[in-house]
Amino acid sequence: QVQLVESGGGLVQAGGSLRLSCAASGRTFSIYAMGWFRQGPGKEREFVAAINYSGRSTYYADSVKGRFTISRDNAKPTVYLLMNSLKPKDTAVYYCAAGGTSRTPIPTATMGLLQMYDYWGQGTQVTVSS
Repeated sequence: QVQLVESGGGLVQAGGSLRLSCAASGRTFSIYAMGWFRQGPGKEREFVAAINYSGRSTYYADSVKGRFTISRDNAKPTVYLLMNSLKPKDTAVYYCAAGGTSRTPIPTATMGLLQMYDYWGQGTQVTVSS
Protein backbone atom coordinates (compact mmCIF):
# COMPACT_ATOMS: atom_id res chain seq x y z
CA GLN A 1 0.00 0.00 0.00
CA VAL A 2 1.05 3.56 -0.71
CA GLN A 3 -0.53 6.57 0.97
CA LEU A 4 -0.48 9.84 -0.93
CA VAL A 5 -1.19 13.32 0.44
CA GLU A 6 -1.35 16.36 -1.84
CA SER A 7 -0.74 19.94 -0.76
CA GLY A 8 -0.01 23.33 -2.27
CA GLY A 9 -3.33 24.13 -3.89
CA GLY A 10 -5.01 27.49 -3.50
CA LEU A 11 -6.36 30.57 -5.22
CA VAL A 12 -4.15 32.32 -7.76
CA GLN A 13 -4.67 34.94 -10.45
CA ALA A 14 -4.36 34.08 -14.11
CA GLY A 15 -0.73 34.12 -15.16
CA GLY A 16 0.43 33.14 -11.71
CA SER A 17 2.19 30.03 -10.46
CA LEU A 18 1.67 27.27 -7.91
CA ARG A 19 3.69 24.25 -6.90
CA LEU A 20 1.80 21.17 -5.82
CA SER A 21 3.41 18.50 -3.68
CA CYS A 22 2.43 14.90 -3.13
CA ALA A 23 4.03 13.20 -0.15
CA ALA A 24 4.12 9.42 -0.17
CA SER A 25 4.38 6.87 2.61
CA GLY A 26 4.08 3.12 2.82
CA ARG A 27 5.72 0.87 0.29
CA THR A 28 8.89 1.92 -1.50
CA PHE A 29 8.01 5.08 -3.36
CA SER A 30 10.88 4.91 -5.81
CA ILE A 31 9.52 1.87 -7.64
CA TYR A 32 6.32 3.57 -8.78
CA ALA A 33 5.47 5.79 -11.69
CA MET A 34 3.67 8.90 -10.47
CA GLY A 35 0.98 10.89 -12.18
CA TRP A 36 -1.01 14.08 -11.70
CA PHE A 37 -4.62 14.21 -12.80
CA ARG A 38 -7.29 16.87 -12.41
CA GLN A 39 -11.05 17.11 -12.33
CA GLY A 40 -12.75 20.38 -13.11
CA PRO A 41 -16.33 21.28 -12.17
CA GLY A 42 -18.73 19.02 -14.05
CA LYS A 43 -15.90 17.33 -15.92
CA GLU A 44 -14.30 13.91 -15.93
CA ARG A 45 -10.92 13.36 -14.33
CA GLU A 46 -8.16 13.94 -16.88
CA PHE A 47 -4.46 13.32 -17.21
CA VAL A 48 -2.07 16.22 -16.55
CA ALA A 49 1.46 14.83 -16.23
CA ALA A 50 3.40 11.70 -15.29
CA ILE A 51 6.93 10.69 -14.42
CA ASN A 52 8.50 7.27 -14.46
CA TYR A 53 9.95 5.60 -11.37
CA SER A 54 13.50 6.88 -11.97
CA GLY A 55 12.46 10.40 -12.91
CA ARG A 56 14.23 10.18 -16.26
CA SER A 57 11.05 10.24 -18.36
CA THR A 58 8.18 12.69 -18.16
CA TYR A 59 4.88 12.96 -20.00
CA TYR A 60 2.41 15.84 -20.34
CA ALA A 61 -1.05 16.52 -21.63
CA ASP A 62 -1.00 18.87 -24.60
CA SER A 63 -3.00 21.42 -22.63
CA VAL A 64 -0.23 21.92 -20.06
CA LYS A 65 2.90 21.22 -22.10
CA GLY A 66 5.38 24.05 -21.73
CA ARG A 67 3.62 25.46 -18.66
CA PHE A 68 3.71 22.60 -16.11
CA THR A 69 6.72 20.60 -14.91
CA ILE A 70 6.57 17.32 -13.02
CA SER A 71 9.49 16.17 -10.89
CA ARG A 72 10.18 13.79 -8.05
CA ASP A 73 12.54 13.41 -5.13
CA ASN A 74 12.70 9.76 -4.18
CA ALA A 75 14.62 10.58 -1.01
CA LYS A 76 11.80 12.72 0.42
CA PRO A 77 9.69 10.88 -1.03
CA THR A 78 7.61 13.42 -2.89
CA VAL A 79 6.43 14.25 -6.38
CA TYR A 80 5.90 17.85 -7.46
CA LEU A 81 3.91 19.70 -10.08
CA LEU A 82 5.13 23.20 -10.86
CA MET A 83 2.39 25.10 -12.64
CA ASN A 84 3.26 28.34 -14.42
CA SER A 85 1.19 30.70 -16.57
CA LEU A 86 -1.98 29.42 -14.99
CA LYS A 87 -5.27 29.94 -16.78
CA PRO A 88 -8.85 29.90 -15.47
CA LYS A 89 -9.41 26.63 -17.35
CA ASP A 90 -6.76 25.04 -15.10
CA THR A 91 -9.21 25.35 -12.20
CA ALA A 92 -9.77 21.85 -10.82
CA VAL A 93 -9.11 19.45 -7.99
CA TYR A 94 -5.65 18.00 -8.62
CA TYR A 95 -4.90 14.42 -7.65
CA CYS A 96 -1.62 12.54 -7.54
CA ALA A 97 -1.49 8.83 -8.22
CA ALA A 98 0.99 5.97 -8.11
CA GLY A 99 1.10 2.95 -10.38
CA GLY A 100 3.25 0.32 -12.04
CA THR A 101 6.58 -0.73 -10.57
CA SER A 102 10.18 -0.64 -11.73
CA ARG A 103 9.81 -4.31 -12.72
CA THR A 104 6.42 -3.89 -14.41
CA PRO A 105 6.36 -0.27 -15.58
CA ILE A 106 3.32 1.39 -17.03
CA PRO A 107 3.70 1.30 -20.83
CA THR A 108 4.50 4.72 -22.24
CA ALA A 109 1.39 4.81 -24.39
CA THR A 110 -0.82 4.28 -21.33
CA MET A 111 0.81 6.66 -18.84
CA GLY A 112 -2.18 8.98 -19.16
CA LEU A 113 -4.84 6.39 -18.37
CA LEU A 114 -6.48 6.54 -14.94
CA GLN A 115 -6.86 2.77 -14.73
CA MET A 116 -3.09 2.25 -14.82
CA TYR A 117 -2.73 3.83 -11.37
CA ASP A 118 -3.43 1.87 -8.20
CA TYR A 119 -3.13 4.48 -5.46
CA TRP A 120 -4.67 7.95 -5.26
CA GLY A 121 -4.49 10.93 -2.98
CA GLN A 122 -7.48 12.90 -1.72
CA GLY A 123 -6.87 15.87 -4.02
CA THR A 124 -6.07 19.55 -3.60
CA GLN A 125 -8.13 22.42 -5.02
CA VAL A 126 -6.57 24.84 -7.48
CA THR A 127 -8.62 27.90 -8.43
CA VAL A 128 -7.40 30.35 -11.05
CA SER A 129 -9.22 33.67 -11.21
CA SER A 130 -9.39 35.79 -14.35
